[in-house]
Amino acid sequence: MSALKPLSVVVAGLGNMGKSHALAYHANPGFEIAALVNRTGEAPAELSGYTMRTSFKDAIAEFKPDIASINTYSDSHADYAVMALEAGCHVFVEKPLATTLADAERVVAAAKANGRKLVIGYILRHHPSWQRLIAESRALGGPYVFRMNLNQQSSGPTWATHKQLMETTPPIVDCGVHYLDVMCQITDANPVEVRGMGLRLSDEIAPEMYNYGHLQVLFDDGSMGWYEAGWGPMMSETAFFVKDVISPKGSVSIVMSDSAKSDDIDTHTMTSVIRVHRAETGADGKFVHPDQNLSMEGEPDHQGLCDREQAFLLDAINNDADLTRHMDDAVKSLAVCLAADESVRTGKAVML
Repeated sequence: MSALKPLSVVVAGLGNMGKSHALAYHANPGFEIAALVNRTGEAPAELSGYTMRTSFKDAIAEFKPDIASINTYSDSHADYAVMALEAGCHVFVEKPLATTLADAERVVAAAKANGRKLVIGYILRHHPSWQRLIAESRALGGPYVFRMNLNQQSSGPTWATHKQLMETTPPIVDCGVHYLDVMCQITDANPVEVRGMGLRLSDEIAPEMYNYGHLQVLFDDGSMGWYEAGWGPMMSETAFFVKDVISPKGSVSIVMSDSAKSDDIDTHTMTSVIRVHRAETGADGKFVHPDQNLSMEGEPDHQGLCDREQAFLLDAINNDADLTRHMDDAVKSLAVCLAADESVRTGKAVML
């Protein structure tokens, strides 16, 4: 049996995520990079030698790739994805899928109408440690309390990137979709009510935007969760990374290394240790089981996770995987985060 021909890819956007995904295509013989698209027309040194273009639309028309990989700013995701799908491309698009629910649904509809694969960049779904966190939490049984945050103390180029992102997308939406997706994977219940609060902590961002926010979500099985996200030079490095899942039978938590820093991109996915606590007590009132610390030594780094994401895309295309649940889950988690943003702006809870 002959080997499958490599799938050609046009990669748009070469920031942190786009660069890592391009390197994943570069290293995987199942892919062949046709062109890189960047507004400046420049490529990182590790990707020098590839054809460069400055227009995504023109690159799709010129190279007619099998895959369009979209890693640009959030407000272009939906239009670029629909354009590529209608041109016959499979699509990988970084999260969030879109900046409005209607646009997210428009992208999914285009994937279905054109019979193309659509994979959204939910990197934690490909992380063995996060898969273990979800499995251990589900084993405890609900209802659950979810306590999650990811605050990022940023300065220099990272703060500049955050300010650019916030022209269209607040932190609780941009990062929140990951953790709402984790919550929804742990409980099979549906989110029914969302509340959000936000605060503008810098005069360097638009008056209508906020760089700190948190949301609370209620599920129809009684589970509840909160998520907090803030970006900027004023953010604290204390308790910037909290990941707790609590149920009547105990809790599952990520215990971070003391040396972890919020602006380290690997920190955003690392788990270090997963601690499982069981609530059962004996006749003496003391805990029956000691806490169990599960070492996640050897877990993949950020680049390794991007490699796994693109291997998932390749498999989905070559083996015609059904991605209906994948797409629906992406829309579901985005809907919660967008509802939280609506709540921030209106001061009212949003019913889903």
